[in-house]
Amino acid sequence: MVARARGAGATRSVIVWGCTSGAGKSWFATALCRAAARRGLRVAPFKAQNMSNNARVVATPDGGYGEIGTAQYLQALAARQRPGVHMNPVLLKPEHDTASQVVLRGEVHRELSRQGWRERSAALAAAAQASFEVLAAAHELIIVEGAGSPAEINLAPHDYVNLGTARWAAACGPTQALLVANIDHGGAFAHLHGTAQLLPADLRPLLAGHVLNKFRGDAALLQPGPAQLQQLTGVPVLAVLPMLADHGLPDEDGWFSSGGGGGGGGQPAHADACAAAAAPAPQRVAIVATPRISNLDEFTPLSRLPGVQLVWARQPQHLAGASLVILPGSKQVSGDLRWLRARGLDVAIQHHAAAGGRVLGICGGLQMLGLQLADPQGFDGEAGTVPGLGLLPLHTHYGAAKRVLPGNFTWGALQPPWQALSQLQHAGYEIRHGTSAWHGGGAAAAVALRDGDGVPIGWQQGHVLGCYAHGLFEAPAVLQALFGQQVPHLDATFDRLADAVEAHFQPGALDRLLGGA
Repeated sequence: MVARARGAGATRSVIVWGCTSGAGKSWFATALCRAAARRGLRVAPFKAQNMSNNARVVATPDGGYGEIGTAQYLQALAARQRPGVHMNPVLLKPEHDTASQVVLRGEVHRELSRQGWRERSAALAAAAQASFEVLAAAHELIIVEGAGSPAEINLAPHDYVNLGTARWAAACGPTQALLVANIDHGGAFAHLHGTAQLLPADLRPLLAGHVLNKFRGDAALLQPGPAQLQQLTGVPVLAVLPMLADHGLPDEDGWFSSGGGGGGGGQPAHADACAAAAAPAPQRVAIVATPRISNLDEFTPLSRLPGVQLVWARQPQHLAGASLVILPGSKQVSGDLRWLRARGLDVAIQHHAAAGGRVLGICGGLQMLGLQLADPQGFDGEAGTVPGLGLLPLHTHYGAAKRVLPGNFTWGALQPPWQALSQLQHAGYEIRHGTSAWHGGGAAAAVALRDGDGVPIGWQQGHVLGCYAHGLFEAPAVLQALFGQQVPHLDATFDRLADAVEAHFQPGALDRLLGGA
């Protein structure tokens, strides 16, 4: 076991529970990580289990690379720590409505992926507890993010993410919990009261404060609600956090409505992340929002660029007027291709390219742009071969191996309209099944991008560009080349979030929770 940081005292924990999904736990926990780091504390984030197709590449203890949820990756950066697999030991990546790929400490675990969630719960809980104890041995403070709500009484016997983690934390040292409600959705006082009452009796004493998040207007108008809530629960409202028009971080489960295009022809429904898309803009960027979209968090910087209108396309008409159409990553490429064809988006994308419009495919999106996807053993979905969109002369083959690693990428000499990327170098990452190569018949696509070993991972043919590199729009050089501007550095974003939290907590409350200088 790693020696405890600074060699003295038990590890303290602050738990961020939410009354519901969407309460704002992820960005709030990120802000707490930075607030603690600024106090001189050695702090680490922890979430026992994430369910998300948004993931980042981190080093594993054996010297390799694995995946964790994007939220904990960013929280680690906010804490000024190196992200690692113990910070999110269990990642569930949904493949369809009733099945998820289980990523255990960074690596795909096929046997657990085949089991039902009740069957595998004990094994996952044991692994998560061991990871928590590794972090606790090496840090003074752990910022724990819960999942959904801790008051799902039907799930309580198997809820290691909220309830189990709270008990592990309490066994390691002083532990306090904050309960967050999204007041913008209404019913926040009822959510806080009901959740507090449904907590298990042994965990209620951990609840140190309520947090009202996403409030618009004068906080004085909330009275006497906070005082009445304290009378009912014995727990004070420690903070009323404002609605941040642009907090600068992706939400854990993405930031667009999963429904139809609606309200503005496919515009993002999440006002926090997409304020820049509300007004007419000269550059309309359409991202095809397939059901199994993955790593959509990498498009957050686009939502923050003045002069860019970001649109999530679910119908052919949503591509109208787009200067750029993006096919993003996918957790189940063949299934998302079927979805495209059922809606007529395949033809719309082909027409956009034929008319001289730019099309960019990233990872699974690159695979969709090819001629054929061969999956003889069903690693992507159902076994078989399906045709692609035919916009790049590539064949993709799926095997058991999954490529997960960071990368330093170099663009070649690209032709118009992508010439602005020529010779650029930047960092990024790869997370994928499948390999793609030029199909011998017909015109060859030009190699557009190579990884650090010089291996081709991107191709261009005319206005169509595809690559396996994630993180393009998080690279300042790429944003500058394609849009002539950049977004604030992540470190500035972390500080701004911490400033907002510091300003709206009761005086001294954060110092008592976090400790430190």
